[in-house]
Amino acid sequence: MNDYNQKIIKFNYDQNFKNDDFYVSKSNKHIYDLIDKWPQWEKNFLNISGEKFSGKTHLINIFLKKFKGIKFESNLINNDSLKEIKIHQNIILENLDKNIDERLFYTLINTIEQDNKYLIVTTPKPIVEFDFNLNDLKSRTKNFLLQNIEKPDDDLMFALILKNLSDRQISLDKKLIDYIIKRIDRSYGKIFDFIYKIDEVSLKKKKSIDFKLIKEVLGE
Repeated sequence: MNDYNQKIIKFNYDQNFKNDDFYVSKSNKHIYDLIDKWPQWEKNFLNISGEKFSGKTHLINIFLKKFKGIKFESNLINNDSLKEIKIHQNIILENLDKNIDERLFYTLINTIEQDNKYLIVTTPKPIVEFDFNLNDLKSRTKNFLLQNIEKPDDDLMFALILKNLSDRQISLDKKLIDYIIKRIDRSYGKIFDFIYKIDEVSLKKKKSIDFKLIKEVLGE
């Protein structure tokens, strides 16, 4: 990475990276601050929603590192999971989708509430928007604190692009990153797709990344 980009990170971005390279910006600061305040929450149930690659798992790992707990993938929970949560204060259910066993999930919620534990559920959309068949479960979703990771702002897009390029040992001038930000969809998935594609094209053509290559990958 050239000296110019090193200065960008050092003076403008390092102060915003928290806990293993999680970049705190306007898009996610409200959630970062909330999980840091545990257990001083209004409710014992928290739903973190956001699109793929938006940092939900990263936030969960930050929480677990600081406050401890147990984490399950939603499609893997079973009756044994209900036994495992007994010795933990914080329970995490990641990547909840419509395929979850609704009755088991409902029982899980009731057990956590009865034992005064805490539950964090990550979803691609707010949990209240799930069309559950079990009416009692639908009602329970209203008891969640709802926190949505917003679309990335310019600062976060810059940080994500810079970080992912530097992870691949690719240096890029600020003017090129600014050019990308103005033209790419404001989506976490699109950002990661772009980084993957431009790295692939650059390697195949054995060319450094410039305006021409960026335009090609963007389809301009």
